[in-house]
Amino acid sequence: MGIRVLKGGMLTTVQDLGRTGYQSQGFGVAGVMDVRSFKIANLLLDNPENEAVLEFTLMGPTLQFTSETIIAVTGGDFLPHVNGKPVSMYTAIYMHKGDVLEFKGSRTGSRGYIAFSSYLDIPVVMGSRSTNLKCSLGGFKGRRLKDGDYIGFRIKRRYLPYFLSRTLDLDEFDQEEVTLRVVMGPQDRAFTKAGRETFLNEEYVVTSDFDRMGCRLEGPFIAYKETADIISDGIAFGSVQVPSHGKPIILLSDRQTTGGYAKIATVISVDIPKLVQRRTDHKVRFASVSVEEAQQLLLDEMKEMDQFRHQIHQPCREVLDCRLVAKRLTKLFEQQA
Repeated sequence: MGIRVLKGGMLTTVQDLGRTGYQSQGFGVAGVMDVRSFKIANLLLDNPENEAVLEFTLMGPTLQFTSETIIAVTGGDFLPHVNGKPVSMYTAIYMHKGDVLEFKGSRTGSRGYIAFSSYLDIPVVMGSRSTNLKCSLGGFKGRRLKDGDYIGFRIKRRYLPYFLSRTLDLDEFDQEEVTLRVVMGPQDRAFTKAGRETFLNEEYVVTSDFDRMGCRLEGPFIAYKETADIISDGIAFGSVQVPSHGKPIILLSDRQTTGGYAKIATVISVDIPKLVQRRTDHKVRFASVSVEEAQQLLLDEMKEMDQFRHQIHQPCREVLDCRLVAKRLTKLFEQQA
């Protein structure tokens, strides 16, 4: 009862929201790159918000199912097919025993996510099922998936109510240029006024040096006052370091726990998915927002998730309302009789 990996793809790993609470011991958080797509995948299946998924990069895996289950595919559009026939993104898909899921290419985005209603049978290590590739920790044997691997399911969950309503009309990554909103700091004063203006007003290009650890950008030099070096301190998801070469590096899920380069800004959490779905040569601009604005944007996204959940479950409420009305009418007729 599970999935057999016929082809592992370029980089397919088991991920959840990450392994928190261990950075002081040198263990990185890891976790999904695109938190939004991850949450939507689990939402479509009524999974726990932090249930582990498969994350793949640039080239999707080919999976054969050894039992029935329900899946959802989100993130970039990698043209998913089941048994050679196209299936929809952001939709609950019923998989039968023997079915094969494959991906034909990348129409948009660079990372995709597969959630499973039967839950992947992956052990919890230090509070998470995420794969830490640097430490060979967690996930499936601490590594990416390879041809011939097999992952079982933890439960038999082959039924979801109101199956046809479990779809969302989303296509979020079909843009070659995005604006990433950032909160300036914590070391933005290490850069000259002209350097800060360059960062916020000029265009940068995503380079091929882009992986789960970080994304190096090419573009105008960001001038610092004296030196880009600082006493090493902690690094957040989305921190924008600027080493001595003056080009920004945005640190991501597999980032190191500390760093010794000045950080001019931090990409706000709701905009990180825009970045991690970029490809080489895509363009990026930055815009400054306050901490309060960033918090409000996060609250707005949480409300949007609630709207998605309401949309998926709306038919449930309508049927329940009809049943309630029928019961009331029956009781009224009995009283009149």
